[in-house]
Amino acid sequence: MIMNRNEIDAIDKKLKTELNERRYIHTKGVAYTASALAATYGYNVDKALLAGYLHDCAKCLPDDTAFKLCLENNVKVSEIEYENTALIHAKAGYVYARLEYGIDDTDILNAILYHTTGRPQMSDLEKIIYVADYIEPNRKKIEGLDEIRKISMIDIDKAVYMISENTLNYLKKSGSLIDDMTVKTYEYYKNIIEV
Repeated sequence: MIMNRNEIDAIDKKLKTELNERRYIHTKGVAYTASALAATYGYNVDKALLAGYLHDCAKCLPDDTAFKLCLENNVKVSEIEYENTALIHAKAGYVYARLEYGIDDTDILNAILYHTTGRPQMSDLEKIIYVADYIEPNRKKIEGLDEIRKISMIDIDKAVYMISENTLNYLKKSGSLIDDMTVKTYEYYKNIIEV
């Protein structure tokens, strides 16, 4: 499923009405960063742009709505997601993109689903969205961000490793709950790159 630019523009306009201003600015940044990464790695730019626009499409839904959306559509919710509700938007977005935006492309849906935790053996698009979400230009300053931005244009697997490592370090320091998939992502990408 590839949409033309007019259809992508229509999605952009709809998102502008559904997201708060801060989230919309972030979304635009992810969409354009994803398209730059796609161009760098020889991936379909329009598909990456679309996935970037939709990655946080459920972020501004109330938590109870997001959980209900998952449960009514047979998307399993983990204990960690019930306790750390900031994670549920990825699974809710997976459903919402299908129902509200008519997305039936599995790769786009999986890029939305895994953009927060990552997963071992991500597809090219999944890695593009995972990385774009972290490095987009509107992102607040995070330790190591400049280096990750440079690496992302040279070795996307290494960028995934660095992002997952930073995420785990941040979650540990802040005493936050850690999703098992984040750990699995870190371990997988640590093993496939030369650290």
